[in-house]
Parts: sequence; structure tokens; C-alpha cells
Amino acid sequence: MNSQDLLTPCYVYDMALLRDTIEAIKAEIKEHDNYFVHYAVKANANPNILRCISESGLGADCVSGGEIKAALEAGFPAKDIVFAGVGKADWEIELGLDAGIGLFNVESIPELEVINEIAGRMNRRADICFRINPDVGAHTHANITTGLAENKFGISMSDMEAVISASRQMDNIRFVGLHFHIGSQILDMEDFVALAHRINHLQDQLEEEGINGVKIINVGGGLGIDYNYPDSNPIPNFHSYFHTYKNELELRPGQELHFELGRSIVGQMGSLLTRVLYVKEGHVKRFAIVDAGFTDLIRPALYGAHHHIELVKIAADNTSESAKSSSPTPLLYDVVGPICESSDVFQKDCPLPPLHRGDLLAIRSAGAYGEIMASQYNCRQLPHVLIINEA
Repeated sequence: MNSQDLLTPCYVYDMALLRDTIEAIKAEIKEHDNYFVHYAVKANANPNILRCISESGLGADCVSGGEIKAALEAGFPAKDIVFAGVGKADWEIELGLDAGIGLFNVESIPELEVINEIAGRMNRRADICFRINPDVGAHTHANITTGLAENKFGISMSDMEAVISASRQMDNIRFVGLHFHIGSQILDMEDFVALAHRINHLQDQLEEEGINGVKIINVGGGLGIDYNYPDSNPIPNFHSYFHTYKNELELRPGQELHFELGRSIVGQMGSLLTRVLYVKEGHVKRFAIVDAGFTDLIRPALYGAHHHIELVKIAADNTSESAKSSSPTPLLYDVVGPICESSDVFQKDCPLPPLHRGDLLAIRSAGAYGEIMASQYNCRQLPHVLIINEA
């Protein structure tokens, strides 16, 4: 395809990299028949991606009824679907029970009571894990840190024994395990070491109180990707991640270890292509105004997230000497979008070759929390999608 014919903004998904990433995961866990990986659908629910992941044999981690529907439509077996989320609506619980999903991750006593009531009405039984807040801080952005002692997610460690005991008095509930998640975009393995040690302590504590039968330990996800050097590190260090838990987590005989990976599976396979509309020379700043905005990729505006930006192809009608140079001296640009908000900035002082109207830029590492979070603010169209390297 000629770059001039490409409609932008456009997400480009490299299915070959997705397949390679999944194979890297499977290679690391193949010796552990008690390790189970669920893909966190919230990272990217593009149907092509979901079908590829379902065909690979991974399960699905869902946080809404809509995600459960998408997972089922993509071919994930219901038994391999886990339903998490702090605010499950009645219809979503009914959907999960009716489909026969494998597990509910429960985050409060009121939620537990509602699931028990609905399951009783439907003559079903729900297998549940309790999401426990381990009070382990992750070295990541505050808005994606979720494992502290007190936030909207999960149940306090001090309430763990009481909620387990309460669940065992309910006719339509079967307690099967514990669920944890401390945050996202974690690159420091010591955070996962800390979580493993906390889980070891909590399991000891339960056994001291005579509470046994914990079949599943779910450590969530959170493994990050390299946003700075996507070409050098296209696949995360899954070896270090899985071996951290192998070495540090004291599983009991017969226990299963579950993971919920999202960003680390799809983050590097996607790039957002955007075209330069105008180059604006200010008195202090130089702006590259592009046709993508935070309606297409909100992470920089929402989290101050960094994405590597690069020039893909010089516009066909560009005849300037700087454009013809094989290695022109980079200039600093604030790469900004067209949205009527000051936060619509992809990167400030971004070093790029001299840019011109029509040049194509790639915002890299955009496969996770990009297209799925797109909006139509300012009545904009949703971004286009291009799938490459299909099998």
C-alpha cells in the first residue's frame, strides 16, 4: 500500500509479533502444568487479536459483560474465562453464570452476597476467588497502582479470613482461591518478589487458622514493556517474570498459579500511524500538529505516558534538501493533536528529522490501551485499523 493512500489515524497490528510473543510465553510455562495464563481483554479487544489469542490456548480475563461476550465470540472456552471487576452489574453476573465461565474474582462482601443470590435464583453455583489487597506498592504510575491497603479494588488483608468463612456458609458459592493484582507497567521484578512473599505469609496465616482448600493463587498481571526501545525489546522478559514466581512463591501441593497478562502480550504489536497536518513555528516552541489526538491514544494525556515516535516515510511531494538528506539533523518538536484541549500532547521536545505537511509518523508500542480506549470526543471518527502479517 502506498503511504499516501493510507487513511490516518490508523492502528497497525503486527500479527506475527503477537504470535511470537505468545510462543515466548508458552515456552516459559511449558514445564509447569499448573501455570495458567489469561489474556486481559481490557488491553485490546480487537476481534482479530482476540481470535489469535484464543486459538493459542490462553484463557481470557474479563472485567465487563461486554468483554465476556467478546471473548466468547472470539472462541475462548467459557471455562477459561475469569470475570474480575469491582462493579459487576446483575446482568453481567447472570451472563457469566449462564455461560458457565470458570471463575469470578470477588472484591467485596456485598458483591459476594449478590452473586450468591443470583446464582441461587438461576440454580447455579459460582466458583470464586477473593481479590485481596496485599499492601504492596508497585514502582509505576499512581493511577495504575492497585495493590495498596485501601483503594476501590479488593478486600483488606484483615478481612480475608472473615470473607472466606462467610463464603463457606453460602449455598451457591464455592471458594477456590485468592486473587492479587498490584498494578501495571511494572519492570522491577522486586515488586513481584514482594507480592510472592506476601502471599506466602497470607497462606501461612490461613493454615494457622485452619483454613485450607485454596486451589488457585492468581497473581494478576502487571508486567511492563519497553516503551523507549520497542525494536530492541519487542518481547518482554517473560523468563525473568515467570521464574520470579517459580523461585519466590511457595505453592502448596496441587495448587494452580494463574496469571492475567495484557499489555505484555499486545503492547508492542501495535503502532498508531498519524499524518502531519501542519508544522507551526513558534517563538520558543516548534509544533508538529498531527491528525491523531487523545481520542485515538489517550495514555500520554491520561498518565503522562511516553511512546517512542518516529518518522515512517517522507511525503511523496516533499522536495526539500533536508528531506532528501539521509541523516538530517534532528529538530525538537512538540507533537500535538487537533483536540480542543491543552492536554492533547503526545510528546514534548521530541527529536525528529525536519518534518513537513503530509509526513507519516508512527507512535510505537500502542497495542495496549490504545484503540480500546478511543473515543469520539469532538465528534471525531474512531481510528482505522490495518492488520499485517496474518497467518
